[in-house]
Amino acid sequence: MGGAEPASAEVDRLPGWVTLLRAPNPGPMTLDGTNTWILRAPGADYATVIDPGPLDEGHLRRIADHGPFQFILVTHGHHDHVEGADRLSELLGGTAVLAADPAYCRHGEPLDPREHLGGNGLEIQVLDTPGHTRDSVCFLVECEGQRVIFTGDTILGRGTTVVARPDGDLSSYLSSLELLRAYPDVLMLPGHGPARSDTAERASFYLDHRRERLAQVAAAMAAGAETPAAVVDVVYPDIDPAVRFAAEWSAAAQIDHLLRESGTGSNRLDRP
Repeated sequence: MGGAEPASAEVDRLPGWVTLLRAPNPGPMTLDGTNTWILRAPGADYATVIDPGPLDEGHLRRIADHGPFQFILVTHGHHDHVEGADRLSELLGGTAVLAADPAYCRHGEPLDPREHLGGNGLEIQVLDTPGHTRDSVCFLVECEGQRVIFTGDTILGRGTTVVARPDGDLSSYLSSLELLRAYPDVLMLPGHGPARSDTAERASFYLDHRRERLAQVAAAMAAGAETPAAVVDVVYPDIDPAVRFAAEWSAAAQIDHLLRESGTGSNRLDRP
């Protein structure tokens, strides 16, 4: 559902303090699988894990083998990122699970974007980036003078992110992308797909893509498309049937955003 990819390069070599363990859950929505990230500063006693992924015992035991951990951090509450968190905490003897939504927290308080998580050679800032979901956050992490951003599903390493009602909100999502544009030349490590060399460039690509799609959706609505399914028929005529449901989710969020901007309360934009 995306256009041409941006110029920012895919990155094969990760910082020495970052390890990628990819969950065995590939699919149309998860690409090659959920990226679980393990962060350990040189010489540190404790590591941090971001997005333990699905409830897959083999994957969770591979993560646990990299412990002990100070925190288990969660970018958002979708099951392919958080389903295994409770079991991982159990395997680790009760390590705290921290998320923006208290429903996913264990042995700790919800994440607060106004504070930093420090210790064990890592400085972790929580970035409030709602839109993909209400509880979506990114993590800006600094270690040994190097900064990276873990973007969860807010920005993917390949393709574009689905923003689906009711949990997703396109207006909030666009604001979150604007926030991430403030990090040029900062390595981007996503929840799915490859790492990218420039968070800001990837965010700009996403913004351009969304604006192009919004213009297409507005034109389709002005021409008489009144439902997400009808918009998809016009805007995504060659959509793969396997992911059509995701396109309809996106179309519904786009319609909501356009109606909010236009100030109309009807189920379609007024024709020009």
